[in-house]
Amino acid sequence: MKELRLRRLFAQDQRSVIVAFDHAGFMGNIPGLEDIGQLLNTLTQTGVDSVITTVGVAKKYRKDFGQLGLILRVDGGSTVRNPKSGELAITISVEDALRLGADAVICMGMIGFPEEPSTIRNLTALAAEADRWNVPLVAEMLVKGEQKEASVEEIGFAMRVGAELGADLIKTSMALPVDEFQRVLKACYRPVVILGGAKVDDEEALLTTVYQAIQAGAAGVAIGRNVWQHPNPLGMCRALVSLVHGEATIAQALAEVKS
Repeated sequence: MKELRLRRLFAQDQRSVIVAFDHAGFMGNIPGLEDIGQLLNTLTQTGVDSVITTVGVAKKYRKDFGQLGLILRVDGGSTVRNPKSGELAITISVEDALRLGADAVICMGMIGFPEEPSTIRNLTALAAEADRWNVPLVAEMLVKGEQKEASVEEIGFAMRVGAELGADLIKTSMALPVDEFQRVLKACYRPVVILGGAKVDDEEALLTTVYQAIQAGAAGVAIGRNVWQHPNPLGMCRALVSLVHGEATIAQALAEVKS
């Protein structure tokens, strides 16, 4: 049963383009997410496979999801206005996520952050509960690197921890060099999708990162702000689909964005 649900998240090539818009539960009113209905209408036209979103969106807009797989955010505990970092907690059960039509659930794993102990507990508990209900668990593994950006080894550490705790799919950052990233991907033994992170203005750099990740063996991408805060979300989605599911070059993908 879990395998059937995983198939809804991926295309036949075992890759996935996921658009994440679970941000407003933490950030409140954020530009780009003013009209969820319009966003979903755009996504269903582009070949995107799945979305990551919140309980509120699932309740209100589930009829608008079309064939999109639904990955539901099931952890939280504070907002961006909280002056101090705190523990994260599981906010909805896997059973309730299923009632909302979820194909999978997602929670954080924050390695090296103050939230690390609580997120490890959450992942461990959710892995057991998700197994009972045959629901895939996505672990969003963030790592606080020693430098400004986490190294390949640090990201590989976080990915492996997520896999060992029982996640079926890992969402994490890309790091260079490509051959070293390929090595830690293989060591993870679970499929990995690359997150998009903060909004960037350099479209070519973003698409290059996606291209390199797929070449290294990533199973796809999970991108949010760089889709729905882009002036052309439809074009950006089509560009990502062409890189992940097709054999497009970076230049061809960039042309999709500009179209």
